[in-house]
Amino acid sequence: MTTATEALRANRVGLWTAALEALPAPAAQDAATELDELGYGSLWFGEAYGREAFTTALALLAATGRIVVGTGIANIYARGAMTTNAAIRLIEALTPGRFVAGLGVSHQALVERDRKVRYLPPVPAMTGYLDALDAAPYFGADPVRPPIVLAALGPTMLGLARDRAAGAHPYLVTPAHTASARATLGPDPLLVVEQAVVLGQDRAEGLRRAHDHLNIYTGLPNYRNNWLREGFADADLVRGGSERLADALVVRGDEAAVVTRVREHLEAGADHVMLQVLGSDLAHVPMDGWRALAPAVAEL
Repeated sequence: MTTATEALRANRVGLWTAALEALPAPAAQDAATELDELGYGSLWFGEAYGREAFTTALALLAATGRIVVGTGIANIYARGAMTTNAAIRLIEALTPGRFVAGLGVSHQALVERDRKVRYLPPVPAMTGYLDALDAAPYFGADPVRPPIVLAALGPTMLGLARDRAAGAHPYLVTPAHTASARATLGPDPLLVVEQAVVLGQDRAEGLRRAHDHLNIYTGLPNYRNNWLREGFADADLVRGGSERLADALVVRGDEAAVVTRVREHLEAGADHVMLQVLGSDLAHVPMDGWRALAPAVAEL
């Protein structure tokens, strides 16, 4: 049986989207069915104010027959490690080789303000969670856990992903960061990176979409600190990002421009690249863009 890790390395381009939250659940399943038929290698989504991550994964897996589904990420503050261990084992048992459990520490504001839980320093919090995950009792007849990847940007969290997980899932990063992440991870762990895309718009509209996309992230310290490590300046981190930051993080243009950026990530050491196609607003489901890109990235 092909594992999810092997499947991601064999079919190297997938999708990351929050847009399915804007659809009723049955329509989101219908969209996933079409994305599976279009040939994408994976479908990833986050967990913040919308649907619960693991039940969403199971719903999308039920609507598809081949595509790998990943949580990008499931928030470790949303559920205890014992619950996570039980949930991901069941998903793996029902859909063997098609699920990746991406875990992350989220952000202090989202955890303390919205979940009313104390936010701990990220690396100790994730280390403790992985310890609890490994120690969790489980008496179900589901012996296998799926691959676990960690939301990792800085070198310490990347080292934890190397030592304690199947790999890492960096988000909002450049190909230069991908190269640095691969150097930290070494050759074997899975490196799955997200790349934002504005397809087929003029520069003004492309920049508008990029700035709208970056607006929330430029207010979050975990991302700000990573961009400073990458060589950006405080002036680049205004809400919505500077034009320089938008140019670096969001590829804009035609299908060929997207393919070029994907190749840069792959050549820098990524095993798999998830394209996040940005629509006219954050609730727009970019099905036309997904359809247009599918044949262009099929051979990568």
